[in-house]
Amino acid sequence: MKTHRLVTFVAMVILLSLALSACTAPVAPAPADGGQQASEPAEELSVTAMHYFSGTLGRGALADIFKSFQEANPGITVFDNPIGHEDFKTTILVMLAGGDPPDIFSYWAGARVQFIVDSDRLAPIDDLWDENNLDEVVPASLAAGATVYNDQRYLIPFGYHYVGMFYNPKVMADAGVTEFPTTWDELITLADTLQAAGVKPFALGSMNRWPAQFWFDYLLLRTAGPEYRSKLMAGEASYTDPEVQRVMEMWKELVDKGYFVDDANAYDWTDAADQVANGEAAMTLMGTWITGYWNTNELTPGEDYDFFIFPTIEEGVPMAALGPVDGWVLAKDAKHPNAARKLLAYLITDTQSQGDWAIAQGALSPNVNVDPSIYNDVMQNALAAVDSADTFTFNYDLATTPPMAEGGLDMFAQFMNDPSGYMDYLEQTQAVAEDVFAQ
Repeated sequence: MKTHRLVTFVAMVILLSLALSACTAPVAPAPADGGQQASEPAEELSVTAMHYFSGTLGRGALADIFKSFQEANPGITVFDNPIGHEDFKTTILVMLAGGDPPDIFSYWAGARVQFIVDSDRLAPIDDLWDENNLDEVVPASLAAGATVYNDQRYLIPFGYHYVGMFYNPKVMADAGVTEFPTTWDELITLADTLQAAGVKPFALGSMNRWPAQFWFDYLLLRTAGPEYRSKLMAGEASYTDPEVQRVMEMWKELVDKGYFVDDANAYDWTDAADQVANGEAAMTLMGTWITGYWNTNELTPGEDYDFFIFPTIEEGVPMAALGPVDGWVLAKDAKHPNAARKLLAYLITDTQSQGDWAIAQGALSPNVNVDPSIYNDVMQNALAAVDSADTFTFNYDLATTPPMAEGGLDMFAQFMNDPSGYMDYLEQTQAVAEDVFAQ
């Protein structure tokens, strides 16, 4: 039954995304130091690592971390296998279903890890956690929410992100903006001010669907609240509820007023980031990884970009911070489990690697021993925003089951194409939910 559940989801993803190319076997892995690939990694002398940190998501920095691990553990070779972010989502599930996974792989904490734990494809790591005293390394709140599934440890956190409203300070200044909104009405006033100055308030690159989810997430969190949202994510509330209808109506009003750059589904998130950087738009709702992208493009934090917290909408609703936790998991069918465990421990305990990764990716480190002075002023403020929040929540596609996430992400993309049909989209998405949660 567990294998059938995983295979069923893989088939559904293939049909929904038409990503047949993502289901082919990945390219043969190459050693992290760029050397020649061995014909077959020997037990305990190698570890295969597959991940979605390719291109703008930290490929080079991770290769350097793997190299540092090899230097600290002579004789163990890391076979580094990056897969494109979108292709990874299906490829790894196909490999798990086929019983031929990498030893370790990156994954998103939350419902996605829960799904493969329930499908019996991961090995628990409670012993690794205890042997390395990780209770003294990872904050208890983060560890409880991101690493424990069915009362066992399964995930090593690698970095986490905060979703905020990232903006271009020069564009704001040119429009006469000196104060930033803390309420919904103030956000609307800001958008009107920017429009009057000839600047689109919001950039959104929803080509791959997921960037649009942050608007749905924050609107729901700031109106119906975290408790209701949790019920919706678990199938205990309906997408046709008045709470969800209100969110879509508010979002539709923003689109109808022309606040967004046109044709959001024609762009990806880096395009939206570029639109903000070049002044075509004033701001974009995105995770802190955008800072890593901008830093690579030689933008200066605080001068060329900054952020503010998504504003309050309903007084009395708990202020939730939103974002993903990236981590590493150990495959149940790992061929080199002992070497893999050594690498997993290194990835969380080595403070130099943790700091280097946080800087490179625009992430916050889950290791409490990393010196916070490594963060620039913008990231320091992001850390403060997380600390001051009433609760920390995973973004939509990590807060609900993967099959449900596919239905919801489709809805967001449909909405950005034509907001007028939002009631039809909600009914269609509720039909998906009824099917998913009836199983």
